[in-house]
Amino acid sequence: MTTLTLTHAKFSTLELFRIPIAVVGSAFWPAASMLAFVVPFAGDDPVASTFATVSMITFAVMNTNLFQYGIGVSEDRAQPWDPYVRTLPAGATPRFLGRILTGLLMMVFSLAPVVLIAALFTEATVSPAAFVGAIAVCALISVPFILMGLSIGYSLPQKAALVVAQILFLPLAFGGGLLTPPGGAPGFIETLAPFLPTGGAARLMWWVTVDGFPFDLKATLALLGWTVLFGIVAVWAYRRDEGRRFG
Repeated sequence: MTTLTLTHAKFSTLELFRIPIAVVGSAFWPAASMLAFVVPFAGDDPVASTFATVSMITFAVMNTNLFQYGIGVSEDRAQPWDPYVRTLPAGATPRFLGRILTGLLMMVFSLAPVVLIAALFTEATVSPAAFVGAIAVCALISVPFILMGLSIGYSLPQKAALVVAQILFLPLAFGGGLLTPPGGAPGFIETLAPFLPTGGAARLMWWVTVDGFPFDLKATLALLGWTVLFGIVAVWAYRRDEGRRFG
């Protein structure tokens, strides 16, 4: 199983890197936002630039997983190779796990420019312990967005999945408070943000990386609730797709 998973991950990654614009595109928006908004307006303030960098990291996690799984899975379902793989004795699990590994690699690729820009051009700073904690929390907050992407990918055809992913990512970023400093968004956004998956993820990241930022229990519980909900929808969508193809 491990060998098959790594083989699928290898070829999935090679397939992705054969389309360079897809790889560059996943890292473009977070890096461009850092250069356009964070560096000139908050780069000289250690606290503000740290908040903004962490927000852009959360944005990159959401954006990468939403498109990688939402669009990628729907594209796979449209290919004749996908139903064939699901009829093999090993089943779809190795390919699915291989896609997860490829998605994690793409997430790292998307995060690297943000971290590099923050280190070179801003006063953002975190302690070694906070940096390690941020890596762990990044892995944690990726789960609901992976499940969200899978829900879209398995429940919608390719063209519809692309439209839904494009519609969702910007409202989720703005509504979750990723494009404004804490307390700087309009009142209704400040009220809504903790209850969105992006807002819960950002607040968990801020708590780990920014000294003095309080732990937001309601935002964390909301994030957990979204994770459970997306997990249920993803399982339902997968089973429905399997029933339509092989039922």
